[in-house]
Amino acid sequence: MATVADESKSETDEKSEGLTNRALRLVEDLVYALICLVLTGAALALLIKAGYDLATGIGAEEGLKVTTSEILDTLLLVFILVELLSAVRTTLVERQLLAEPFLLVGIIATIKEIVIGSLEAKELAGSDREAFVDVMTEIGVLGGVLLVLAVASYLLRRKEREPEEADDEGEGGKK
Repeated sequence: MATVADESKSETDEKSEGLTNRALRLVEDLVYALICLVLTGAALALLIKAGYDLATGIGAEEGLKVTTSEILDTLLLVFILVELLSAVRTTLVERQLLAEPFLLVGIIATIKEIVIGSLEAKELAGSDREAFVDVMTEIGVLGGVLLVLAVASYLLRRKEREPEEADDEGEGGKK
């Protein structure tokens, strides 16, 4: 008799855990969907801003260089948002958090800052030596960060390929 009661209690616990798990998954999916909406809205708003800046900035006093720099900065932010959106989508599909999309976001953000810093350095080259040195130091540090992120991305991809290759060889040996 005790075993029948234990089995029915175990089945009830499993059903309860299953319902809880499904409810949490539904909440998780809802949160991810809201994150996707916010990222999409922000990316679209930035694209509209870039278009507006392009249309109004060409004939402006600041000139084409400043307008182009601002548009480039805005579009690189759009790339970052789209990569984050891709990371969220991948997380939803795979049901696990993957490092590679976030490394890619870091690489894009670092490149963005290097480009912006390069434009600043060009303007400061003849006028303010101290500010120029600061910007060049920042570019050097960002270059180091970019190198670390690139190596991490390479090692991650290499690690992900190894088990597949080992599995393929193992299956080939069994056949």
